[in-house]
Amino acid sequence: MSSGKPSEEKSEAGAGLMQYSPESMMPFGPVHPSLKEPEYFRLVLEGEKIKEVIPRIGYVHRGIERAAQERTWVKDIYLFERICGICSFAHSICFTQGVEALSKFEVPRRAKYIRLVVAELERIHSHLLWLGLVGHWAGFDTLFMWVWKDREHVLDLSEAITGNRIHKSYATFGGVRKDLPDDIKDKLLAEMSFIEKRVKYYDELVSSERTLSVRTKGVGTITQDAARRLCPVGPLLRSTGIARDVRAEDPYAAYDEVPPEVQFRTDGDIASLLSLRMGEVLDSCRMIRVAMEKLPSGPFRTPVPRSVPAGDSAFHVEAPRGELFYYSKSEGLSSPARVKIRTPTMANLLTATEMLKGRPLADVPIVLTGMDPCFGCMDRVSVIDLDKSKQWAFTGEQLREYGIEYYRRLL
Repeated sequence: MSSGKPSEEKSEAGAGLMQYSPESMMPFGPVHPSLKEPEYFRLVLEGEKIKEVIPRIGYVHRGIERAAQERTWVKDIYLFERICGICSFAHSICFTQGVEALSKFEVPRRAKYIRLVVAELERIHSHLLWLGLVGHWAGFDTLFMWVWKDREHVLDLSEAITGNRIHKSYATFGGVRKDLPDDIKDKLLAEMSFIEKRVKYYDELVSSERTLSVRTKGVGTITQDAARRLCPVGPLLRSTGIARDVRAEDPYAAYDEVPPEVQFRTDGDIASLLSLRMGEVLDSCRMIRVAMEKLPSGPFRTPVPRSVPAGDSAFHVEAPRGELFYYSKSEGLSSPARVKIRTPTMANLLTATEMLKGRPLADVPIVLTGMDPCFGCMDRVSVIDLDKSKQWAFTGEQLREYGIEYYRRLL
């Protein structure tokens, strides 16, 4: 542990021993068992209580936005899917729908419904993954094992529809890559009934299990005023009582015909996030059932031109973690001139640091898990010299050397 400024006062226990101020600094990360991706947080402590959290991002920056400019529009769909393994389909439909807005052709209704079904399956599997991780960091590993076993049913459905469990490679310009299998409706309806039954059981279990309640109720609380000031998105925002959801406010795919029942809670703590996400899973099951009953006939994809007209577009979707935003600029060539992405974790990071203030050190893993972070989605690197008003890009070797030197200074 690195401590605050030493004092010149003599200790009664022995002459010459330095006394330290009550404040101290604890490094958390960039490698830590509770972080599935590397990231660094400087925790300013007073005893065991957290006074301030200073994040330092950029440890898993992959240069994807720049790489997109070197690939064709179609290849970029599969590149952007790899920004996040958990919400890969949200990235692909956000990008494709933004580009479709530039091309100005109509996506078939059947394709819109299929996109909704796959997007909601992804929301279910993401929320179940998160629920298991919260159980793990709260010391309830049985919940982790149960939930992840049930999540396999959802991944099997994704594989049956798209051919892949995680990186689905399913969305494409003008619709989806292939139609739904002929026998998928009965499988979907049966599995949605199974998931609903299990999630209702977990909802009752979470609310009655004392160990989990102690570790989540009143932990990581964020007020509605703080939420309005820090602008979080997704479940983190809705847990404070602000019922904002892109699917309802700016419908895409088939959400105008199968609208969500926007879930919200009011306590703003980890327990609220547990209840909220389980409510969203139940609503996703309902939406998939309705979409399959109303599924239109017709084509699942429409032919699209090879080139994208010049112009720019912005599009957003409600990813499992919250609002995902894509900006695309075309100069009429085979590759984009610029793609800019804002992921939910970037919007939620400052809120998570606020949630940790005043909490004991032991709450860091569960509060950061409560944010549902994806640092690989979020990380960006931009080098700016404020004195000279210059901005430039590091080479890979320069970035490596800078990272080593920066970490040495922290120590």
